[in-house]
Amino acid sequence: MARVLFLSLFLLSISVSSRAFHVETISFDEGYKHLFGEDNLVVSADRKRANLVLNRYTGSGFISSDYYMHGYFSASIKLPKENTAGVVVAFYLSNGDVFEKNHDELDWEFLGNKKGKEWRVQTNIYGNGSTMRGREERYLLPFDPTEAAHRYSILWTPNVIIFYIDDIPIREVIRTEAMGSDFPSKPMAVYATIWDGSAWATDGGKVKINYKYSPFIAEFSELVLKGCTSAPIQQSQMSVDLDRCASTELELMTADFAVMTPKMRSDMRRFREKKMTYTVCYDAVRYQSVFPECDNTPEEQEKFWQWGESKTVKARNRSSKRRSPRGQPAVASLYNVQAVV
Repeated sequence: MARVLFLSLFLLSISVSSRAFHVETISFDEGYKHLFGEDNLVVSADRKRANLVLNRYTGSGFISSDYYMHGYFSASIKLPKENTAGVVVAFYLSNGDVFEKNHDELDWEFLGNKKGKEWRVQTNIYGNGSTMRGREERYLLPFDPTEAAHRYSILWTPNVIIFYIDDIPIREVIRTEAMGSDFPSKPMAVYATIWDGSAWATDGGKVKINYKYSPFIAEFSELVLKGCTSAPIQQSQMSVDLDRCASTELELMTADFAVMTPKMRSDMRRFREKKMTYTVCYDAVRYQSVFPECDNTPEEQEKFWQWGESKTVKARNRSSKRRSPRGQPAVASLYNVQAVV
């Protein structure tokens, strides 16, 4: 049995290494600066890791030193343990501080939960202030995000947006003409924050944060900022900036993370089948017409309620972990989305 377990772990390590994207990480000071929270942002001595702390006094956050016109942005994140109801951790792109009424935004949002319940993950896409047409999706994770750090990434090009977990794509939005200005099109900064989302984050705001369990600490490492730096500009100046960024964008769109191979697409489809709990594409209650980028099928639609929630993907208590034969812990990975949750 020991040999079987060793072989499984060995094969898993090969799978992980073969899928790793070729990207260069940076130190905190090379790309980021303090945003809010005073001493609640704690950067390691080697400047390669940053902890965001939420206590009863304040949350915290950091922001990229530059704005970017498209790029690949990534961080390995380890989420807080125990009772995290009401806690929100976010890693996202936005220009809301510059364009208050017509901002763009791409989000990873991690929603805390009651003790023993799973963290939930949400992705959002807003373009040109389209907050009334939010393109949310929510997922469960095939691992415990509080036990170890996992990589969460966003690719944003002129034609496509892809969200990745551990270098596996889990959502792809291809730009269509019908999307119009709903596709993010202005330079954005990169943010990381932790804050009190008691008003909505857990059970629709019914369960509030309990500061008895604070401080809540989110650990960020392996930071990646790969793109063309740009000033936050108005739409009329876009052509000039796009010309300056042309060579960077060509490199971006031909990188390994931007080429959607059949294997990557298969992995994405499997993840979505097993772990997506809500998609705006099947939400007929909030939206009368389907979003133009949605690739809906009658067979898939049968698996979702009319309000967009999955009929089959359900959260489970983390305390009820299955075990493999003879008491050996089961090997769980993103590449086998039916693994232990």
